[in-house]
Amino acid sequence: MQRRSLVGLTLIAAAAATLSTGALADTKYPNKPIRLIVPFAAGGTTDIIARVIADPLGRELGQPVVVDNKGGAGGTIGAVETVRAAADGYTLGIATVSTVATNPAINPKISYDPIKDFTPIINVAATPNIIAVNPKFPAKDYKEFEAELKKNPNKYAYSSSGTGGIQHMLMELYKSLTGIEMTHIAYRGAGPALNDTVAGQVNMILDNLPSTLPFVKDNRLVPIVVAAPERLAVLPNVPTFKEVGLEPVNRMAFYGILAPKGTPKEVVDRINAATKKVLADPAVKKRIEDTGSLVVGNTPEQFAEQIKAEFDVYKDVVKKQNLKLD
Repeated sequence: MQRRSLVGLTLIAAAAATLSTGALADTKYPNKPIRLIVPFAAGGTTDIIARVIADPLGRELGQPVVVDNKGGAGGTIGAVETVRAAADGYTLGIATVSTVATNPAINPKISYDPIKDFTPIINVAATPNIIAVNPKFPAKDYKEFEAELKKNPNKYAYSSSGTGGIQHMLMELYKSLTGIEMTHIAYRGAGPALNDTVAGQVNMILDNLPSTLPFVKDNRLVPIVVAAPERLAVLPNVPTFKEVGLEPVNRMAFYGILAPKGTPKEVVDRINAATKKVLADPAVKKRIEDTGSLVVGNTPEQFAEQIKAEFDVYKDVVKKQNLKLD
């Protein structure tokens, strides 16, 4: 009788173990589609890069990654939605310098802390920035450009996608380091700002390279200086900010993946590893580079450090330049 009881207990234990293993298998991440929030409208560089990686990342993870555009307020509407989502790895967000650095630095009313309220996962790609001028501007290279601006304080104006965006804040960083004075003309988006610069309504723009480059190639804008690790193959005669003695301005825009605060480490590591595999695919790498961007693919810890560094830089710019939202 005792032997039968022992056999029964053994069978029960084995069945329980099987059920437990099955339950773990059923809940293994991911077991349903993943939502990837893009905090800007469709069609921009942020959206393009998100869509380049979404399908292959879904295949790598074994579940679809669905892009969801939630634009508005300089990217902060989408960022807030990411913060408020469940920290289970099924809602991710694309992080940009605007959403985790420049806008939080200038806007005290933003309802999230870019350092405490997100779990950084990976920086996917970075895009060079460029100062370009309308052809009517009386300078064709950086030396002439700086001399003209210093000789004529506040005579010239630059356009941007709006107050608090990377275009505005990076130019203010440039102004703070050079002592140059010029007027900021804020637009509702990078497209209108670029169009008015090309048309000559505004003298210059600091913009992401992908949107500006076609106008440079058509001689409708003149490139002056770029923010990039080294000179760009497409603009071999244009110096970097580092070359002209302004290394702090040599900052690129970035596009990374983050999750809400508290997302489990094993989920973060799973997404990071899968994204790195996707970025190693030559076809994906080429599609990203075709936008004018550079593949990054770093660790969660490295991306967290980048976010903090950008936020700290722009907090200092806001303070030094006494910047406020319009």
